[in-house]
Amino acid sequence: MTGHVDPERAAFEAFKDLPRDEPIHMLNLVRFRDAAEYEDGRSATGAEAYREYGKESGPVFARVGGRIAWAGRPDNMLIGPETESWDAAFIAEYPNASAFLEMVTDPDYQRAVKHRQAAVADSRLIRMKPRSTGGEFG
Repeated sequence: MTGHVDPERAAFEAFKDLPRDEPIHMLNLVRFRDAAEYEDGRSATGAEAYREYGKESGPVFARVGGRIAWAGRPDNMLIGPETESWDAAFIAEYPNASAFLEMVTDPDYQRAVKHRQAAVADSRLIRMKPRSTGGEFG
């Protein structure tokens, strides 16, 4: 089975059709490959390749106003498919959707994304509209 690594065109177009001028959170769930799969054949684990992605893309992420709002390491699937497991989970916060689009189209980011593609076996990326916390569910 092939995992989800890059967005499908229709999903990306739907993302672009949503409001671009309000804050967004992006929920990231990531499972690494045991061994990264680089086109040039270099050797690294998936986790090492993902760290390189973070190192190279981090300055672009910060420049557009991004920050990590929450991060954790999943350690048990209480509800959900037993076959689905994640090595990393985090929420990236952007001042607006335009900032996210600026990041993913930046030439430095586009050079860095090869590390993510080599590192990731499967992932989920979910755009969310932030709201205040501390109150009721839903």
